[in-house]
Amino acid sequence: MLNLINFLLYDLVPVVLMLVIGYVVIHLIMQLVNKLLEKSKLEKVAHSLIKTVVKTVLWGLLLLMIASRLGIDVTGIIALASVLTLAISLSVQNLLTNLVSGFVLLYTKPFVSNDLVEIAGQVGTVLEIGLTYTKLATPDNKEVSIPNSAVTSANIVNYTTRGIRRVETTVCAAYSEPIEDVLAALREAGAGVACVLQEPAPMAAVVKYGESAIEYTLHVWADTNDYWTALFDTNKNIKAVFDAKGIKMTFPHINVHLDK
Repeated sequence: MLNLINFLLYDLVPVVLMLVIGYVVIHLIMQLVNKLLEKSKLEKVAHSLIKTVVKTVLWGLLLLMIASRLGIDVTGIIALASVLTLAISLSVQNLLTNLVSGFVLLYTKPFVSNDLVEIAGQVGTVLEIGLTYTKLATPDNKEVSIPNSAVTSANIVNYTTRGIRRVETTVCAAYSEPIEDVLAALREAGAGVACVLQEPAPMAAVVKYGESAIEYTLHVWADTNDYWTALFDTNKNIKAVFDAKGIKMTFPHINVHLDK
């Protein structure tokens, strides 16, 4: 009976108290973590993983403390856990690299969902920023999954954050056409497209003097979502304006002179 009382007083009761106090402390810490996550820049997709990792670590520490209080040698447990952790880390090295890269993307936010981006030459709308992969929807409606480690190591172009995007069109006109007339026609063609912004105003310039024609460029601005419409409609309108003004486009040709 005396041994039972000693066990209850000196072993079981302290362990139960440690368990209860540990539970309360973990609950308070998790509440603090939740508040910090809500105020952080991280997207919601990362919150559940962070909370799971923190809770697992806290419970692991509490169980080790309880085992030590019960007289269990935790040195071997810690050593075994270290070996297992190392082995797992080596076997899932690529996964961990992508995971860390995922946290970097979620924190730094070079792009968010629904942004139009170009990553390592791949253009698409961001569908999902996962913890291991980033998913894009390409203009032809293909879904592309890119490992986060490849995303963080690549050049990222975000077409959405600035709100507007420049549309460039190159055309050629004959040397016989006055340059100022061609430039004016190009500006008129750009300004005549409904989705093209009037500020910044359309801009036309001479690019170079080719072998058989003068090359011109037209720059107009449009909302990012209207980029393709602005490009296609501008190309169409240039031909209409040139025809109305009698300006001739040209194509590569060779003039052959025969001596009599």
